Amino acid sequence: MHGVAGLLVGAIVGITGVGGGALMTPILVLLFGVAPTTAVGTDLLYASITKMAGTAVHQRAGTVDWQVVRRLALGSLPAAALTLAWMHASHLGQLRAGLITFTLGLALVVTALGILFKEPVHQLGTRLRLGDSARFKAMQPGLTVAAGVLLGAMVTLTSVGAGALGTAMLVYLYPLRLSAGKLVGTDIAHAIPLTLVAGLGHLAVGNVDLGLMLNLLAGSIPGVLAGSWISTRAPVKPLRIAIALVLLFVAWKMVVR
Repeated sequence: MHGVAGLLVGAIVGITGVGGGALMTPILVLLFGVAPTTAVGTDLLYASITKMAGTAVHQRAGTVDWQVVRRLALGSLPAAALTLAWMHASHLGQLRAGLITFTLGLALVVTALGILFKEPVHQLGTRLRLGDSARFKAMQPGLTVAAGVLLGAMVTLTSVGAGALGTAMLVYLYPLRLSAGKLVGTDIAHAIPLTLVAGLGHLAVGNVDLGLMLNLLAGSIPGVLAGSWISTRAPVKPLRIAIALVLLFVAWKMVVR
């Protein structure tokens, strides 16, 4: 069953660039009864390996903007490291499960909103880009690093946000530069170092189930390869909307369980 879950989530990540932590962590908690802290840590390390396979497909297709990846990582990796240090110093990793699941539920709501409002955000970014082109381009690098900082902290705490929230930020910051395929490929590529750093931090404090992670990978790697191939050739908007609605439902279940 873990392998089937990995296959499904891997395919969705490859197709849309979202759904990794947003779907896998709740699945582990709600369906398989995994402790929330272990679910977050295991999912982060699993996601870093899964997205390596997806990035390889996008790289061959030329749908990764490595300059944007570097800008995001400049903010996200230090933020992830600082968040891990803060969690360790404050013993946040040992917080009761209820608080972890509540925080995860809020992160899922933010993620779902990022998916649903992607188009209006893209339109806003396009208007600003065309209306004051020089100023907008001058602000892009700094804003991208700031976006990375937010993603780094959020992903490290909950394993959620690298996909949907990351793409929402990118469609605003790079409305003309990133096509649909490049948006997904760039987001997945950036998620690799971020989830790896955060996942290794969780591994160091014992929040990773390596056996569970291997079972998930057995399904997710074929899934993400197939999904990444599909994403370069097919429209994914209907699936993204369906995912957003599912995430809102899952968020409600996480908060009220």
